[in-house]
Amino acid sequence: MKTRVISGIILALIFIPFVYFGGVYFAALMLTLGILSLREILNLRRNSFPFIIQVLAYLSLAFLILVEYDSTNMIVQFDYRMLTFLVFSLIMPIVLINDDKKYNIEDSLYVLGSVLFLGLSYNLLILTRNHSIEYLLYFFTITISTDVFAFVTGRLVGRCQLIGKISPNKTVEGLIGGTIMGTIIPVVFYTTVIDSSISLQVLCLVTISLSLISQLGDLVFSSIKRHFNVKDFSNLIPGHGGILDRFDSIIFVILGAILFLGII
Repeated sequence: MKTRVISGIILALIFIPFVYFGGVYFAALMLTLGILSLREILNLRRNSFPFIIQVLAYLSLAFLILVEYDSTNMIVQFDYRMLTFLVFSLIMPIVLINDDKKYNIEDSLYVLGSVLFLGLSYNLLILTRNHSIEYLLYFFTITISTDVFAFVTGRLVGRCQLIGKISPNKTVEGLIGGTIMGTIIPVVFYTTVIDSSISLQVLCLVTISLSLISQLGDLVFSSIKRHFNVKDFSNLIPGHGGILDRFDSIIFVILGAILFLGII
């Protein structure tokens, strides 16, 4: 626990200046985290991917993360020519390599899905920061308060397993506690810092939804680890695991937030 706390403090001290200054600095941080995240995802597979596939994957990810990185509009108009090139470049090599043990259709779809998923998520984090640092902090407040109070509630009064096969330590009580505090704290932050005139009912409904999405994201990534029989995505952060072990919830929250654009 001590190692986990110290690592968390160091991580926060590194992260905060990038969030504060924003712009190209925050974009560079998201690109770095995206590359490390993709590396963790690719390393889960039992066999390493051909070098050229890895190069194409990282280049494609970088493009997706940095597209319109200086825009303040959270709705990005992707160039479908680039997306088509991405699909072709990661799927067509199954014919050119012509070796199922090195690269097959499952591999290509795995890489393609990972690149699109991570690229879109980290790009949205950049656009959210460009749009408003307060909104970014609101989303982080949801994930952090939900995670902390789900853990505390689960440890104190947790009795009923939520989904034991995926994550044995998560409980129904933790889900409830995390959702309650993961709603109250962000709502107070939003009405105090962002907009006090917003409908409280609407804000609570959106925040509850995002808190639940945060916990769903955690479970999705736990399911991925369970599928590949690993405890953590990597050992990059002592006491925490890898980048995806820390950013699993915010990735899903930022994606879920797009569903509520125009509401909050």
